[in-house]
Amino acid sequence: MDDSIRLPHKLTLNERNALSVSGVSEVIGFDDSSVVMRTSMGVLTVHGKQLQLKNLSLEGGMVAVEGNIAALIYAESQSKQSLWSRLFR
Repeated sequence: MDDSIRLPHKLTLNERNALSVSGVSEVIGFDDSSVVMRTSMGVLTVHGKQLQLKNLSLEGGMVAVEGNIAALIYAESQSKQSLWSRLFR
């Protein structure tokens, strides 16, 4: 997906067992204990137990996760600047 297009980002968590996420451009990886996705607000990691992807629509930027959700963690997207320019700001 083109990085210049910023999808609206929204999270909806129902009773820590059903999560809907919009603004998703890529699901980087998933298993039964974590789901990692790239959103318009950075990389989002969902931690928990018995996690399942219930809905995946990257054309619309929507992902639904069900299971026992324990944590939602954002990591900022890595800068596309060179190592030297980041070191000497």
